[in-house]
Amino acid sequence: MSKTFIGPQLRQLRRQNKHTQAEMAQRLGISPAYVNLLENNQRSLSVQVLMTLTEAYGIDARSLVTTSEATKLADLRAAVRDPSFAEDPPDLTELRAALDHAPTLVNRFLELQKTHRSTTDQLRRIAGQSGADGLRLRTPETAIHDVFRAHENHFAPLEALAETLRVRLGGSHDDMYAVLKRHLRIEHGIDSSVRKLSDMPGAMRLFRQTDAIVHLSEALDHPNRMFQLAHVIGLLEARGIVQGYVEKSYIDDDAGRARLTVELTNYFAAALLMPYTEFIELAESTRYDLDRLSAAFGVSFEMVAQRLTTLQRDGQRGIPFFFLRVDRAGNVSKRFNATTIALAEEGGACPVWDIHGAFQLPGQILPQFVEMPDKGRFFTLSRTSDRPVLGLHARQRRLVVAIGCDVDHAAQIGYAQRFNMDDTSLFASIGTSCHVCPRQACAQRAHQPVHVTLTVDANRRGQTRYES
Repeated sequence: MSKTFIGPQLRQLRRQNKHTQAEMAQRLGISPAYVNLLENNQRSLSVQVLMTLTEAYGIDARSLVTTSEATKLADLRAAVRDPSFAEDPPDLTELRAALDHAPTLVNRFLELQKTHRSTTDQLRRIAGQSGADGLRLRTPETAIHDVFRAHENHFAPLEALAETLRVRLGGSHDDMYAVLKRHLRIEHGIDSSVRKLSDMPGAMRLFRQTDAIVHLSEALDHPNRMFQLAHVIGLLEARGIVQGYVEKSYIDDDAGRARLTVELTNYFAAALLMPYTEFIELAESTRYDLDRLSAAFGVSFEMVAQRLTTLQRDGQRGIPFFFLRVDRAGNVSKRFNATTIALAEEGGACPVWDIHGAFQLPGQILPQFVEMPDKGRFFTLSRTSDRPVLGLHARQRRLVVAIGCDVDHAAQIGYAQRFNMDDTSLFASIGTSCHVCPRQACAQRAHQPVHVTLTVDANRRGQTRYES
C-alpha cells in the first residue's frame, strides 16, 4: 500500500465519537503517541491500523482513505485569491496546514465564499430592479456544479451499474442503438420510435412510461438517439442511486433537484455508452485523441469531451479535465471541473481564450496554452458543437465545447506534442471573467472588475475605457 495520510479525517472521527486520543488508542491497540502522530500526518496509515479502524468504528475504509483533499486545496487556493481579499494571499504551506488542522473551519469558509460569490453575481444581475425577491444564495446551476465538484466528477455506483448492464447487453458499439431499443422493449415493455418534427414541436425526446413509448425527434443524429435511449434506461434502472445523491445534495427547490436528476442520469447514459475501463484504455493509448474516441464508441465529440472529465476512479485515474460549453454570446450552458481552474459560472468567459475563436473555424480543434491570474497554467482544446435544428426556419444553434487540464499533464496529450512548452510566450493570459479578473492593462477588458480599482487618468487614454 502506498503511503496514506488521514490526519484530518482521523481527528474528525475521534471528535465525532467524543474520544480522547488515549481512548482511541485503546480501541485500536496502539499508543496515544502514535494516534497523535497519525492525526498530525507525521506517520502514514498502515493496512493493519486501517482494518482495525473500520472494525472498531463501523465505518467504510473508503471514507478515510478516499478524499477530495487535492480538490479542496484547489478550491481553497482559488477562494483566498478572490479580488475581494487583500493582496499576498496565504501560500500553499499555510493552506495545507489549515486543511490538516482545521478542516471544519475550511469547509465553513468555502461555503461562505461560495455564498459571497453567488450573492455578488445575483446582485449584479438584478441591479436597477426594485425589490430583491429574486435573490438566492446559489443558482441551481451553481448548486449542481458544486455537487459534481464535491464528488470529483465521478460517481462510482453509477459507473458500476452502467458497466454491469453494458456487459449484460452485449453487442458491439455499432449495434448499440438496436441493442438499447431491444432492452427497453424486452425488459420494460417500452417501444421507441422516431417522429417527424411536426409531431414533436420544440422537443427532442418524449417519454411516457404510462404509454410505454419513447418518441425521438427525427432532428436527432444517430449518437444523440442512442444517448436519449440510454438516458431513458437510466431513468428506469438508475433511479434509486440517482435519488440517493439528490437527497444528499442539500438542494431544496424542486427545479434544482429535477435538474440534478437529469444531469446524474446523463452521467449514467454516458457511462453506459462509453464503459469506463475500455474508454480510459483507448484514451491513453491514443494520447487522448477525441476524434478516435468519438469514432470508436459511435458518439459525439461533446459526449467524449464530457466523459473525459469523469475518469477519476481510484486506482484507474485518467487526466483530470475541466469541461465548458458556451454560446456565441459567451453564456455558459454547461460546466464540469476536475481541475484547479476557476470557471465562469454563467457567462462572460474570457475573450482572450480560443473558446470564442473556435466559432470562426467550425469543426476544427484549437489547442491553446493559458495562464490564469493566480499563475495556474493549463492546456485547453476548443471545438464547435452543433445542436439539433428543430424547425424549418430555426437558426442553427452552434456552441463551442472546451476541455482542459493542468499543463503538467499536457505531455500525455497528442494535441500538445508540436508545442515547445518551455516557451513562456506560449501561454495566453486569461481570467475567469472581466467582472472578477484583476489583470491590469488588458486590451480585451469589457467591464470594471468587482472589488478592484483600476487607475483612471483624465490626461491619458489606455487600451480600454476602464484604465489609463
